[in-house]
Amino acid sequence: MFALVDCNNFYVSCERVFDLSLRNKPVAILSNNDGCTISRSNELKALGIKMGVPYFQLKPLIARHGIVIRSSNYELYGDLSKRVMTVLGDFSPDVEPYSIDEAFLLLSLPEGSDYFAYGQQIRRKILKWVGIPVGVGIAPTRTLAKIANHIGKKSVDGVFVMPDNPAAILAKLPVGEVWGIGQRLTDKLNRLGIIAAEQLRSQDDAFIRKQFNVCVARTVMELNGTPALEMDSIEEPSQSISCSRSFGHPVIDLRDLTEAVAVYTSTAATKLRKENQKAAGANVYFQYYPEYGNVAQDGGITGTTVVFDFPTGDTSTMLNKIATVLPGIFIEGRRYKKAGVVFYGLESADTVQPDIFSYAESSNRDKLYEAVDKINKQFGKKTIFHLAEGIQRPWTMKRDHLSPNYTTDWQQIPVVK
Repeated sequence: MFALVDCNNFYVSCERVFDLSLRNKPVAILSNNDGCTISRSNELKALGIKMGVPYFQLKPLIARHGIVIRSSNYELYGDLSKRVMTVLGDFSPDVEPYSIDEAFLLLSLPEGSDYFAYGQQIRRKILKWVGIPVGVGIAPTRTLAKIANHIGKKSVDGVFVMPDNPAAILAKLPVGEVWGIGQRLTDKLNRLGIIAAEQLRSQDDAFIRKQFNVCVARTVMELNGTPALEMDSIEEPSQSISCSRSFGHPVIDLRDLTEAVAVYTSTAATKLRKENQKAAGANVYFQYYPEYGNVAQDGGITGTTVVFDFPTGDTSTMLNKIATVLPGIFIEGRRYKKAGVVFYGLESADTVQPDIFSYAESSNRDKLYEAVDKINKQFGKKTIFHLAEGIQRPWTMKRDHLSPNYTTDWQQIPVVK
């Protein structure tokens, strides 16, 4: 059996763990640069506020309804997510995180076990140890567990176990709400007269494979109670790795742009090394705003391609090479909104042919960054970083309503009085 454990209103719940004044109040968590609503408390949902509503549209309602605004505190959310996953490890040796706020568990309980009671144990322990409320759905496959989770989160108990025969439930479920069935597939299924999930489950395998792809065929298998995906399946290495962010305000200084690119290069290089890959080069770009002054100017992107002397995962080598080309793509007088780095030509570090004249130095650099990555993993991101990434970083995203980093910053740990 599979269990899908999904945190309720996760970002809001994380904020409420350390700020009890937020409980029973309408709370909105904003996206990068305080742009739009990405997490809502149940109280905010009751006011009719939809997901994605821009912050400026919320402003007139804040005083009227007592809405509390918070900026996205990804450091806090990431840390609490890891804590939830750690607790889930007590209930199953096979935990597969699906996103920051949900994970699948493979449950192997003795025959005759009470799965409903087990789901309640999971909820109670996470709430007690982490402070996050969750919903639990249990079923023979991950697709059915996903459906069971939606039902469980709306129930008083917060847990739902899919019955042996799910026909009555699937008959009421629109096919478009089945995990993995997007809008395009929904439209095609509807044209074929397949409206409900139960109708999809009843289709002949040969018909499904002829009309659709193997992914839909696997979904049908899962709806029929046959697991079609393995939890320990190995992901294919990335074909490209990128990192980009929008700035908190328009940037006009090349120095700030250079710092931002250095941060994004370092972040992407860490992921590159984590996958044991090296890159042959990088595409670097700046995106600038349109102008509507006396002389109108269109917005656009300016960029270039950098080829490294040899495939590398060495952040210093990348930064030195990339820094030389940035002045050439900088347009004086433009206001920049975003920058990004995309590594290309990726290959396994184990198969890269080393440069015979720089092999010893390259090997030492690999050991250096192995140590850097280990330190940053143990003590927190950016514990060690290149000076090129800057100290103050005034160009970073705007987070005017940011809560403290209760669990990841020694200076912000709450004090019990």
